[in-house]
Amino acid sequence: MRRVIGISCLATVALALAGCGVQLQDETPGRFSANPDIGMYPLTVKVTQGALVSPPVYVWVVSGDQKAALSAGPDGTYQTMFSVKCTGTFPLQFLAVWRVQGMATENQLFPPQPREIQITPPPLTADASIDTSGKPDKKTRSWQGAVQYDILTAPEARITGAHLEPASQDKADVAALKKISIVSTFPIDATCGQPASVQLASKEANAHVNLVIDTDLPGMPHWTTHVAFAPQPPQQ
Repeated sequence: MRRVIGISCLATVALALAGCGVQLQDETPGRFSANPDIGMYPLTVKVTQGALVSPPVYVWVVSGDQKAALSAGPDGTYQTMFSVKCTGTFPLQFLAVWRVQGMATENQLFPPQPREIQITPPPLTADASIDTSGKPDKKTRSWQGAVQYDILTAPEARITGAHLEPASQDKADVAALKKISIVSTFPIDATCGQPASVQLASKEANAHVNLVIDTDLPGMPHWTTHVAFAPQPPQQ
């Protein structure tokens, strides 16, 4: 009798509904904000099992070549923290494996086709300061410093260009624009996890400017950073 049930569960919808299968309800959100610290994201799925399914049910997350086990909670919810780095999207499926009355082993991917989870890029550098407390460079008679940008949602990216704009319409900020220049040449290649730098120079010890960079990052063609040239107080 057990053998007949095990085989029939594979062949007929009626008996599968009677308790031979499992159902997964994916409770993972479709979008995460990029986590620059650990690069891990919570995945959650709810598992419902039929009366003829022998516990436990095992569940893995499958994403491309990656596979990781989920831990079962007492309420039938399975969870894990999944590592995703240097990408703006990743495919998500769950593999469930179970036994019917302790005999036939079944497995199934949910959903049949993976769904894409989006990772929203974090904001790039919004404010930067360049120390002018020392003496300016003798050759250029200017203070130089770098503005750094971290790329986290792409393996590689490029800063394709940049330009300067007044920090405000104040006369001093408009005038400062003539004393500040971009030293770097473009394009600047950026690798995930390794900051890319745009070098600036100022002939004024106290000046503000907006640095506008152009990138090939999806959804982020331009980015503005407020840069302040100013003497920094000595560290205690």
